[in-house]
Amino acid sequence: MASVVAFIWNLLLAYIVYALCRIAYVWLNWSTVSEGFDELSLSSLVQGAFIFDTSAIFYTNILYAFLMLLPFRFAERPVYQKVAKWIFLTVNGLAVIVNLADAVYYPYTGRRTTMSVMGEFANEGNLLGIIASESVRHWYVFIIGILLLLFMYKLYMTPSPTLAHSVQGSVSKRRRWGTVSAKTLCLLLFIPLCIAGMRGGFTTAVRPVTISNANQYVNRPTEAAIVLNTPFSLLRTIGKNVFADPGYYSATELDALYSPVHYPATDSLSTTLPANKPMVARKKNVVVLIVESFGREYIGKYNEGFLEAGYKGYTPFIDSLLTQSLTFEQTFANGRKSIDGMPSILSSIPHFIEPFFLTPASLNDISGLAGELGHCGYESAFFHGAENGSMGFQAFAKTTGYDHYYGRTEYNEDSRFDGEKDFDGMWAIWDEPFLQFYAQKMTELREPFITTVFTASSHHPYHVPEQYASVYPEEGTNPIHKCIRYTDMSLRRFFETARKQPWYSNTIFVFTSDHTNIPDHKEYSTDLGLYSAPIFFYDPSGEMPRECRAGIAQQIDIMPTILSYLGYNKPYVAFGIDLLNTPSEDTWAVTNNNGIYQYVKGDYVIHFDGTLTKAAYNYKKDRLLEHNLISDPSLRPTFQSMERTLKAIIQSYMQRMTTNNLVVN
Repeated sequence: MASVVAFIWNLLLAYIVYALCRIAYVWLNWSTVSEGFDELSLSSLVQGAFIFDTSAIFYTNILYAFLMLLPFRFAERPVYQKVAKWIFLTVNGLAVIVNLADAVYYPYTGRRTTMSVMGEFANEGNLLGIIASESVRHWYVFIIGILLLLFMYKLYMTPSPTLAHSVQGSVSKRRRWGTVSAKTLCLLLFIPLCIAGMRGGFTTAVRPVTISNANQYVNRPTEAAIVLNTPFSLLRTIGKNVFADPGYYSATELDALYSPVHYPATDSLSTTLPANKPMVARKKNVVVLIVESFGREYIGKYNEGFLEAGYKGYTPFIDSLLTQSLTFEQTFANGRKSIDGMPSILSSIPHFIEPFFLTPASLNDISGLAGELGHCGYESAFFHGAENGSMGFQAFAKTTGYDHYYGRTEYNEDSRFDGEKDFDGMWAIWDEPFLQFYAQKMTELREPFITTVFTASSHHPYHVPEQYASVYPEEGTNPIHKCIRYTDMSLRRFFETARKQPWYSNTIFVFTSDHTNIPDHKEYSTDLGLYSAPIFFYDPSGEMPRECRAGIAQQIDIMPTILSYLGYNKPYVAFGIDLLNTPSEDTWAVTNNNGIYQYVKGDYVIHFDGTLTKAAYNYKKDRLLEHNLISDPSLRPTFQSMERTLKAIIQSYMQRMTTNNLVVN
């Protein structure tokens, strides 16, 4: 029985280590998770943590369990037990490492890491450098990891050698058979326990527990990471088909509620064009600026009357550009990662469950701004100063119709620039020189053209070029602030160069960010605030309105809005709306975090788990989302209407993903 006792003790040790990792996870991210933490139920947190830890521990320790419970005499030998010990320490040591590493990554994503991270960084050649840099920067996490590994090593129980001695004959055959019988019984009992633990429970109603189940133990989607653990999140998303038709409505009901197919508006310029050929009435160039990590929080103009009096932000140039642009009262990203921003901005495909182009649906026929305008004779180019292929951007750009791709390779080959000097040493070419390269390369394109640039400098490890270190010193509590100032200056210099180019006055500029970054203000730390990204349209000719309109804009609205403005005359699929021809009261935004859909319309935001609306807030009056209004009977019709529309959006998205129906043939 010594092996059984040791096995039980060591399994409990794994639970203790997972619990300590969770405490470290919360402590390291306290500034993010502390909001609303005192409202959480301790018993719910413990119950949820136990369920997810049990699943992960049983999955990862199944080999160890069978080694310890095998009812054979050789299983008592010292060498055998040493092998079992190191299997246990290796498996659970890896669990410690991924849990703590994910604690560092959480502030950027607001969720536990899933297997999509493998595809996200598959093309990065600097991963070892990033890991080394992060280990130095978060040296205290490294020390916590070492202490936890030592804790596990020291407290590991090796079975008493008495039974091993009995194998040599000093103990009676009856005792040996008693041990074999006991271990056999324990193994037979463990098998159903193991299956139940992996699934999340015993009842037939319990399906295998998934990441989204974490939301039942917390109040907000961003809090789901507290009860989850990273090994579980990784294991549960291996080879998972994330898209499935929920079947909320019949085909007729669905079409009546929502359709992502856009047709030329009856009052659009496109109606003056021949219907048999894709054309635009306004042959304007389109320039899409996707600026790394530029949350609304950093932009002073967006925060007048919202944050504290006198708050100026870190973007004097963008502030000045906003006064000449069309923007909206509320503007949101559709995801929390760069890999989410690309499909949302350029193809009007939001992030639902997992990043779109890391799923099998990425093999579907898809289009986007470049593809649709390519039918109209536009030349197109995508610019990103990182290694070609980084983040899968080059593949996505090609898939969605871009003719050319300009990355670090092309920059280095351009004799006008010094690629070695201008490389930031980690990710990409610094923003200032790369945006100059971008402006000059566009002059070489045939008009009309559509181009997109994805900047990189306002990114971890939060450095600026050496010559600007004294110009943009550390300020505030967030190291990204100096990078935001540097990128703002780089954008000012880009526009100074662009204004001198022959194409400038005939160009519509679209400005947004890929996602937000770590917030400083509570207003930007909520489930909604974490998606508050800038979106505005600047037309130097003055043809587009220059105002801040009431209503909501999201990244997936960019494609239909631009195509409408240009007077595109063919139908196409886009999950967003045309902001120019949609009343402000009908604008909306949708996000998905940890399986919870967040739908914003009018003054309210609802949280929907795929079956039920769990929470609802008046986000304009209740900026910190502290007062759940879901039980207010006077608001029930409003929330039910929002839920109906959201269900239709989800179902249409899932159906089109699973049936390869993302383009109009």
